Amino acid sequence: MTLMTEHLTEAHRLTLLPPYATAQLEVLRSAAEANGLTCIDLGIGSPDQPTPKAVIERMIEAIQDPSNHRYPAFRGKPAFRRAIAEWYRRHYNVELDPDKEVLPLIGSKEGLAKLALAFVNPGDVVIVPDPSYPVHQRGTILAGGELCLVPLRAEREFLPDWAEVPATMLAKARLLFYNFPNNPTAAVAPRTFHEETVEFARKNDLILVHDLAYAELAFDGYRPTSLLEIPGAKDRGVEFHTMSKTYNMAGWRCGFAVGNARVLEQLYRVKTNMDYGIFGAIQDAAISALSLPQSHIEQLIAKYQRRRDVMVAGLESLGWKLERPKATMYVWAPVPPPLTSYDFVADVINRTGVIFTPGSGFGAAGEGFFRVSLVAEEHILKEAIARLHQAKIRYPA
Repeated sequence: MTLMTEHLTEAHRLTLLPPYATAQLEVLRSAAEANGLTCIDLGIGSPDQPTPKAVIERMIEAIQDPSNHRYPAFRGKPAFRRAIAEWYRRHYNVELDPDKEVLPLIGSKEGLAKLALAFVNPGDVVIVPDPSYPVHQRGTILAGGELCLVPLRAEREFLPDWAEVPATMLAKARLLFYNFPNNPTAAVAPRTFHEETVEFARKNDLILVHDLAYAELAFDGYRPTSLLEIPGAKDRGVEFHTMSKTYNMAGWRCGFAVGNARVLEQLYRVKTNMDYGIFGAIQDAAISALSLPQSHIEQLIAKYQRRRDVMVAGLESLGWKLERPKATMYVWAPVPPPLTSYDFVADVINRTGVIFTPGSGFGAAGEGFFRVSLVAEEHILKEAIARLHQAKIRYPA
């Protein structure tokens, strides 16, 4: 039996999605390796450090518990929710009701995507900075909503100006996504910016969504602000966090959302119709992670700060003029003109095997930049810089 070809046509919403940068990098990497190059992958922000030993040991113990082999609860284990609430109280002096204001997720990306399904109808507008972590935009596309993109510009230190949102778009807006410390630009936001954003959301009746994935990876004494530290933020805001970066648990797929109980309840309703909770043994291990001493985070910060310094110094030796990022695991740098960001990254991979991510992969306003992920030891980062020197890849004076 032959299936009619029209039945194989994808849904219209998929045709609206731009290519994912990761998939493009895989093609370029394969071509470089076919030409005999050994690649240094500084493209994907996937932590290279092992999960802490105590967390692994708790996982081994928990996986042998038969109660963890059953379907996990949608809302997660009460003990995990309490551990998240205690972690927020300890880190940000924010009080959370673990039964109503905490929702564990199968990675924060899952929740960020599904939140749009909970609140966005066709024709509704979602305000998102550009460039951004792709799921901040693509959840809205999949939900049938319309994006209002607010550019992040170097002259504003990559902070969005909400005054640029057109009144016609603002009238239809339901949600506002933002993310500081920022992926991909590594920009940070002062507390006053969060206060202004909360007031903008209140004035325009918006649900405020803050992605705080990189809060612990902050350097030189800088302390990122949690949205929920701002008075009134919990009235309309939620914040997403992840175990991936701080605790090197990217492959475990474990994160959480906290904040406004009504918003989390609607996200929970979407979850109940699309998946279950996190594997119980992973939740037990995550409780151990959240209980690790502060020294774990301090050691991780020191490691990424050394890597940042190596990469920034290396790029400066090649002609780039950069400020050292105060947070995240990234360096955001301009592309040598007149190349596009994709053409520059493709050329670097083809000639050196060093993989960066083109800024255009994070949105149109990312054009002209590339992102370096600090996911390799210092000697490997130095090798990457050496390859760029050997290939005479420089930023023109």
